[in-house]
Amino acid sequence: MSMFAADLKPILRLFLAERRRALLLGAALSAATATAGIALLGLSGWFITATSLAGLSIAAITFDVFAPSAGIRLLAIVRTAARYGERLATHDATLSVLAALRERLFRGFAEPGAARALLHRPARLLFRLTADIDALDSLYLRILVPAAVAIGAALAASLALGLMHPVFGLSFGLFLAGAGLGLPLIAGRAARKHARRRAHGIEALRSRTIDLVAGQTDLLMAGRLAAQRHAIMTADGYAGRADDRLNRVETGLTFGFGLVSTLLLTASLLAVAALAETKVISPPVAALGLLVAFAAVEPFAALRRGALELGRTLLAARRIAPRLTISAAPEPLAVPLPGYAFSLADVSAFHENSAVPALQGIELTLQQGERLAVIGSSGAGKSSLVVMLSGELPARMGSIAAVTATVLTQRTELFEDSLRGNLALANPDASEARLRDALAAAGLLADVEGMPRGIDTPLGEGGLGLSGGQSRRLALARLFLRDTPLWLLDEPTEGLDGATARDVLCRLSAMAAGRSLVIATHIRREAAIADRIAVIEGGRISEISRRGEAAFEKALDRLRPD
Repeated sequence: MSMFAADLKPILRLFLAERRRALLLGAALSAATATAGIALLGLSGWFITATSLAGLSIAAITFDVFAPSAGIRLLAIVRTAARYGERLATHDATLSVLAALRERLFRGFAEPGAARALLHRPARLLFRLTADIDALDSLYLRILVPAAVAIGAALAASLALGLMHPVFGLSFGLFLAGAGLGLPLIAGRAARKHARRRAHGIEALRSRTIDLVAGQTDLLMAGRLAAQRHAIMTADGYAGRADDRLNRVETGLTFGFGLVSTLLLTASLLAVAALAETKVISPPVAALGLLVAFAAVEPFAALRRGALELGRTLLAARRIAPRLTISAAPEPLAVPLPGYAFSLADVSAFHENSAVPALQGIELTLQQGERLAVIGSSGAGKSSLVVMLSGELPARMGSIAAVTATVLTQRTELFEDSLRGNLALANPDASEARLRDALAAAGLLADVEGMPRGIDTPLGEGGLGLSGGQSRRLALARLFLRDTPLWLLDEPTEGLDGATARDVLCRLSAMAAGRSLVIATHIRREAAIADRIAVIEGGRISEISRRGEAAFEKALDRLRPD
């Protein structure tokens, strides 16, 4: 139970921090709806019975029908208005909180360590942002609010019946609260395992289906298409069996509620009949008491769905809670000595869950305004050096001092948004003139102006609508919008044709005036703009040469020609 509380604590804290007043208002309106419903049914029963009895006697002349009628109308209006307000308040607050949860979760997954882990299972982020967040709407709408309203209804009914006879009211309240809360708790415990299995099954089903759709060509070439289809069917069967178990639990819970309701109402009927027979209460009050007891049972039935979703809700809370508490930003890298972009002293670094060092014993400095090319075979450590200088790969040994850096990776990441939206990722505060200057510097402005909607032209998924060269230029424009003294480039022109690549490098070199560059590359044209070349082998720097030296030209000759 303490573990569940620990998982729910950051979520409940965020709920209250985001929309405390709206959530409390929704709960209050829910309670008002239930209370008005109980009072309305009880008063209606009393009024109908009292009117019937008055009609059989001479008291009909003096019987006041207006006050009870007005009370019934008032309660009906209150109940309708409260129900309408409750739906608006609870759903609006819940949707707002879920939106905040998604933003907080995305920020949590955007942390360097989490982002690298997601590269291995990208479907996990989709499932967390959709299904897991959606599961948390049950926490407020179907668990917390219904439970509070049900307890309030039991107390109100117990008080009303207690005015007729204290033992009757106390016994009714204790039995209703015990059975009404006990049954959902038992059902929730029984359904928890099956709800977890259903969630795991649906996640596997979705991720395997995505793999099939996105990688069907590779699966066909590898002869694994049938195996992937079988894996999807297996996940579907697993989720289906969990669904069947949940349906059985729901059937049992429904039967249990029906049995408890029958027992409770039968006992209430016998109790009010006995009290009426002994003249403790009048027949109209007996009708009121019976209908109050009947109406008080209804709020507990609303807990049925919440009980079945309790397991899924707790699982979702457990999986996303660690990412909702955004850790403090990593300690910034130390500031290098004046005139230097960075300095590395005997630095070693390891990738997550790897016992083999990605970098070891690195001794390297770069002066401000200097350009360094890092070359080596695939897996030698070029990209690792870049991500370490960006602060994403922490050093396990040695010391690092570096100025603020911006990274341009070999893969262009574009989103289904407008050109403006994709540019704004680099600098949300950039003016229209600044955006156009960046596009012009990247050689993309003429293409953008030729589009029907200009800079507001929408792009498809992954930047669909732009050619490979245009996508790279857009990424270059984003780099130009980042005013940092150090640019880290990981194979910046990989995949571009020679003419486009040379133009991109020319523009990049011009915009980098006064800045420091680190270029991880295996292409001659990229290393040729550097002042120095560092050769890295097995995570160690084996050689450093400067422009004009024979070793510099020899290092260039080792690289792939344009």
